[in-house]
Amino acid sequence: MNRSLPTRDFLPPPEGNVFASKISAVPADVLARSTWQAACPVKSTDMRYVTLSFWGFDGRAHTGELLVNRSGAQALVTVFGKLFAARFPIEEMRVTSPAELDAAPTGDGNDTSAFVCRPVRGETNWSAHAYGLAVDVNPFCNPYTKGPLVLPELASAYLDRSRVRPGMVVAGGPVVRDFAAVGWSWGGAWTSPVDRMHFTATGH
Repeated sequence: MNRSLPTRDFLPPPEGNVFASKISAVPADVLARSTWQAACPVKSTDMRYVTLSFWGFDGRAHTGELLVNRSGAQALVTVFGKLFAARFPIEEMRVTSPAELDAAPTGDGNDTSAFVCRPVRGETNWSAHAYGLAVDVNPFCNPYTKGPLVLPELASAYLDRSRVRPGMVVAGGPVVRDFAAVGWSWGGAWTSPVDRMHFTATGH
């Protein structure tokens, strides 16, 4: 009903609780634990590895990681820098692994992520995530709905958007506003599906 789990640290936290970020070529070990493969619609050399600071639900500063298209890397640093200043809470931010593609969509990790080499849900064409041009923010707090389908499956308590809780993305709020400022649109404004977690540079 009110998700507020502590963040597991995968990377060293930022010093002095000050926002820090770095954009670099994708290290081989990071690429190997990601969902990237040769059949993906984006070359590995066209992606960037971004590390940046975020506030957890535990009130502590953490360092997250994203794989993104190089054309969107700086825009995401700008957005998450603003969200850090606003102390918008994020539970986890890490690179999606291949095992997560086949796992049940319960939303246990509540992972904010960008690149995932997969098609659009229920379709065969590539998702904007497969190009590294989309980000899902706190999926458990901002579920995807299409008719009776709710994803993550355990997130139905967050369908009541009138009860605003930490980590939720709401119309007119800082997350929507900051992504719009860099030209990224919000799936929560769609009618079917309504993808409340989803921000995209492509409109899809």
